[in-house]
Amino acid sequence: MSRRLASLLAVLVVAALGAGCERGSARGPSITVVIAEYSKDHTRPFWQALAEQYGTQGGGKVDLRIIDWNSIDQQVSTMIQNNQPPDVLNLNSFSSYARDGLLYPADEVLSPATKDDFLESFARGGQYQGTLYGLPILSSARAFFYNRELFAKAGLAAPPRTWDEFVQAARKLQALGGGAIGYALPLGPEEAQAEWSIWMWNGGGDWKAGETWAIDSEPNVRTLTFLADLANRHKVTQVNPGKTNRTDGAFQLFKDGKVGMVIGFSPLARQLDAEGKVKYGVAEMPTRLAKSVTLGVEDYLMAFKKKDNREAVKKFLDLYYQPDNITRWITAEGFLPVTKSGLERMRADARLKPYLDALPNARLAPTTDPAWDRVKLDVQQNIGLAVQPGGNPKQVLDQLQRNAVAAAAR
Repeated sequence: MSRRLASLLAVLVVAALGAGCERGSARGPSITVVIAEYSKDHTRPFWQALAEQYGTQGGGKVDLRIIDWNSIDQQVSTMIQNNQPPDVLNLNSFSSYARDGLLYPADEVLSPATKDDFLESFARGGQYQGTLYGLPILSSARAFFYNRELFAKAGLAAPPRTWDEFVQAARKLQALGGGAIGYALPLGPEEAQAEWSIWMWNGGGDWKAGETWAIDSEPNVRTLTFLADLANRHKVTQVNPGKTNRTDGAFQLFKDGKVGMVIGFSPLARQLDAEGKVKYGVAEMPTRLAKSVTLGVEDYLMAFKKKDNREAVKKFLDLYYQPDNITRWITAEGFLPVTKSGLERMRADARLKPYLDALPNARLAPTTDPAWDRVKLDVQQNIGLAVQPGGNPKQVLDQLQRNAVAAAAR
């Protein structure tokens, strides 16, 4: 090799190394971000755009994975069992990961301004042993939806307020024939724990009594028997409610105009408004109590501890929590805010008033208990067995209780 050629190659190598160092110093490491799919239209486009914005602002590459709610729990469990957790995860539970020491506390991955912007109730819901690990990403409050046209045809002047009125209304709606369904009951694996929570609370039961799991309490047995009777004795639900999911099952039937009543939330209202096919009303849940109870839900972002990823994760999270970004995401999906700045921006939307009004009195699932992750998955997979023909509500709840006690003892 000539001296001139050798010198030229040396210059090229140095230049390449210099460019590589420059790129390495300007960009952080690649991170894996796992997000639950809230909608086909908005979830992937928003997070893909955020990942691109992160890259243009000097972040590294984002391995973005959008996973549907039906399978995200199982897929994430497999990732963690294989010692391949994501860097950032969006899910509706977090505390077992915090208990196992897998997560960064908020102070290590959020700027003080971002952390201070959280609404207090949602920040409290993301704590494990007094430390914030589950970073609120969005919230919702459930409400009782009814089809105004089907109600008019059935001679129903107003939504039911009590369980007796509810059964009477469901029977009248079912009697319309032509495929009409009184109530869409989703106890399939997508989100059975949410449907169950609302009926359980309005039947006078709860998940826990103090610090002790109480899934098999007498009020809960009565409530699950009531739901089983809707399907098998009164026959006012869709076929096979124990395997029906919320989004592609109960919600879709309501959007198709086939269902008289369903438990919904603001994203469902947004879809109904956009499609314009169903005239609907929104009311409080029918109850056996003096005052109706509803479910408030907050989902979370969480940051897993991995070698040399903290600064990259912090940059990504602070980008999402910029008021313009988080408000655009929550508004697009039709959810409710979890930050003070977001609440101020979204108060002006009159369509959100019923849900914003419900938030202060809504109850939350026991997400701060580390056993909840296992309990939730168990309920999702098995509570639907109770409403199948020949199902035994007490046996199902007894087994769920035993499993919850075992999970708490881990």
